[in-house]
Amino acid sequence: MTMIRSMLAFAVVALGITAVAAQSDPISTRKGLMKRVGDLTKVGASMDKGDAPFDAAKAHEIFAAYIDTAAKMPTLFPDNAKTGGETSAAPKIWEDMAGFKERFAKFSADAKAAEAATKDLASFKAQFGGLTKSCGGCHEVYRVKKS
Repeated sequence: MTMIRSMLAFAVVALGITAVAAQSDPISTRKGLMKRVGDLTKVGASMDKGDAPFDAAKAHEIFAAYIDTAAKMPTLFPDNAKTGGETSAAPKIWEDMAGFKERFAKFSADAKAAEAATKDLASFKAQFGGLTKSCGGCHEVYRVKKS
């Protein structure tokens, strides 16, 4: 029982440290999350196109990452993180924070539904395309294109 309490206490402390680190450098944190999503989306696109075999575990990992990122991202745009760190965040985020957060809430709900519905390649394909379009739509509004 003491071991479980110790592990639980450690987990709580680690989570707190992670949260503090994210708030001390939100630009770096959000860039890291987006990189992970991008890397996993490439894996999903390969499965979707047939360039890689369908892997149910990987499909669920992709959707889990989307859900995790959708939960964290809205907290990573404080007023002091509008510029710097080579951010590509558009000013529109702060002008329309409610709309920005709403998109992440919808993306999270859609990713949860996709995760639950994915059983095989056909169901993955049916879910994956819509989610990537949602990503792209958000980027069109809330990201500055770099040349």
